[in-house]
Amino acid sequence: MKKLYIETYGCQMNVNDTEVIFAILAKEGYQRTENIEEADVIMANTCSVRDNAEQRIWGRVDQFNLQRKNRKVAIGILG
Repeated sequence: MKKLYIETYGCQMNVNDTEVIFAILAKEGYQRTENIEEADVIMANTCSVRDNAEQRIWGRVDQFNLQRKNRKVAIGILG
């Protein structure tokens, strides 16, 4: 089973959106994981309205890319 890891930044609406994303992808066979190192897909759900949330995600993108060093992993940014 494919594993999905999502980080959420921004307001409460983003938390709700993250749950919707998980529900949709669970129907496609993805399992939620809290361990980024075992994820096949890494997503960040950020807020495009709140500048602080948007700025924080850019620091995480480099860290997400480190996960691609020794394995295949898809990375997506939502917001």
